[in-house]
Amino acid sequence: MAFQNIQNKIKSSQKLDFGNILDLSIKLFKEVWLKGVLMILITMVFGGVIAILFVSIGLIPNPYDVAGSEALNLTTYYAKSAFNNLPQTIVVSPVVFGMLAGFYRICKQVDLKESQDDDIFYFFKGDNVRKVLMLGLIYSIIATVAQALFLLPYIYVFIPLSFFAVVFAHNPELSETEIVKLSFSLGNKKWFLTFGLMFITGILGMLGIIACGIGVIFTISIVYLPVYFIYREVVGFEDHDEIKYIGSE
Repeated sequence: MAFQNIQNKIKSSQKLDFGNILDLSIKLFKEVWLKGVLMILITMVFGGVIAILFVSIGLIPNPYDVAGSEALNLTTYYAKSAFNNLPQTIVVSPVVFGMLAGFYRICKQVDLKESQDDDIFYFFKGDNVRKVLMLGLIYSIIATVAQALFLLPYIYVFIPLSFFAVVFAHNPELSETEIVKLSFSLGNKKWFLTFGLMFITGILGMLGIIACGIGVIFTISIVYLPVYFIYREVVGFEDHDEIKYIGSE
């Protein structure tokens, strides 16, 4: 879908129903939760290995040493942590971003009853790899700068950043700059709706912690689904008529 067409759809989008999108997210979660578990497990293992490796070679400081080395106020400690963890974030973010894009592609296949290949690593192939790396890098830099500015800027920017993967997953032909612009346009347009839905699904996802903590691995991926449905309702998919959504509402 052309960049300007998507931008026009975002600008002219109508109010969305909070309860409807929450209901759709819960229903879809029941069908894609296993892929969500796979994504979370790979992210945890990869992130953990990278963190241990970077600390061991001194590329990033041990967080316990940073916390105990000097009497830092909370704001200073938060900013230092953001920049100290930047090397790790730059390495991990493209992997997480690419898998999340693959997860959203699976969500569309399940949602629209398309034939499924269940390939969560779909975007780690061919020309998509470069865009995954670049968008992961852009995500890392924006998130780190916002985090270093402390809580409020990070809370604001987290919503547009959440749309990076879903916009890329369904428009991989667009340039990195166009994907970033569209993500911020959609995130800003639907900021409060997205924040509210992610907050509620985040609470639902954390309920898995009741099962000795480890259960959260099986439930937390629900937090990724509201942005999929917001994108679907606002932008839609070029190769599907709106009538094909009937029955999934």
